[in-house]
Amino acid sequence: MTSRLRDDADFRRYWLARSFSMTGSMVTAVALPVLVYRLTGSPFLTALVTALEAAPYLLTGLFAGALSDRWNRKRVMVSADLINAVVIGSIPVAHLLGVLTVAQVLVVGFVVQTVFTFFDGANFGALPVLVGRARVAQANAAVWTAGSLIELFVPPLAGLTLAVLSPASLLTLDALSFVASALAVRGIVRVMSEQRADQAPLRPRVIFADIAEGVLFLVRHAGVRTMTIVGSLQSFAGGGFVALMVVWCDRVLDVGTSGLRFGLVFGAWGIGGLTAAVALPRLLKRLPAAAITLYALPFSAVLGIVTVLMPSWPLASIALLTWGSAYVLVIVNSVSYRQQVTPEQLLGRVNTAGRMLSWGVGWTLGSIVAGVISSQLGVRPAMVVMGLFGFVAVGVAWTSPLRRIAAAHDPLRAEGEVIS
Repeated sequence: MTSRLRDDADFRRYWLARSFSMTGSMVTAVALPVLVYRLTGSPFLTALVTALEAAPYLLTGLFAGALSDRWNRKRVMVSADLINAVVIGSIPVAHLLGVLTVAQVLVVGFVVQTVFTFFDGANFGALPVLVGRARVAQANAAVWTAGSLIELFVPPLAGLTLAVLSPASLLTLDALSFVASALAVRGIVRVMSEQRADQAPLRPRVIFADIAEGVLFLVRHAGVRTMTIVGSLQSFAGGGFVALMVVWCDRVLDVGTSGLRFGLVFGAWGIGGLTAAVALPRLLKRLPAAAITLYALPFSAVLGIVTVLMPSWPLASIALLTWGSAYVLVIVNSVSYRQQVTPEQLLGRVNTAGRMLSWGVGWTLGSIVAGVISSQLGVRPAMVVMGLFGFVAVGVAWTSPLRRIAAAHDPLRAEGEVIS
């Protein structure tokens, strides 16, 4: 294994696969809610699209994590990509045939994310094995840097394209990106799963026991447990914001649902994410992961409210850019921390359990609640209410074991720490 990630051919293939996939996913993140909003004009159904992005984690996340720890991770990732290429590709085909319905769009959104839970479970375990635990934060930073650049450039381009091309047709790019990702992952030579000769036969009781083992580790590990709780609260606030973002752009910022201004608002988040991804490896050399979470959360909470209250789209974009740096820093730091301190045989289970609670529970409930509140109070008041939950995350973090872990000034010191 080479010391520098840029010289590691297999990591380059992995990075390329994730970049392809994230490009397509970012196109869909813009096009899918716009498609539903144009078909229905309903803020609630538009918010429901965001909820369906995370809801599958509530149903399949734990099973996907347990199974991916047993199965060949590379095979799982390739299979999930190819299945999703077909599923998402059904929307432009139905649109071309003139038979596309809102129900199909919602079902496709749900199925794609359900399949992705298996990809995600395998991916969480694959990366530490592929690059080694010492390089996990660096590897995650490289992937998130690419993702942030994609978030910077793709939404403006998607916004411009939506002025001349239907959102359903634009989803063809996401289908092709899944195929490209599958080919890149298939080209990885080094193994991403360690051999386990002592595994019990695959039976329902065994799977539930595997799930319980992963959840128990998450619950007992003070740092992982607290970061998961904090992540759930931040995702609740963030999910509420994103669920109403298209409607916010149209009704509050008055930039419509296509064009350059619309794309720039969506792309502003990418600059903040890029800043966070680049900064994390450097910050981890000076501060433990727990301290980074403690310090980034208050900035994220304040900026979430400030962004919503901005009176114009240029100011909103600047605020969104700044908020993105703090918000994404909390996420990448938490994921890297989990991957560093979790035993290899539990990586898929623990990380999908954490993602289920933060992404599945927090994001899904936040999206639904935001849709309901917006129908009663309006878009901006609903977003302010959701943003207040960011301060709840701050309160939880600063009264949790994270303060003691941060005081130890060793990001891996809590690895063996168990608090019931």
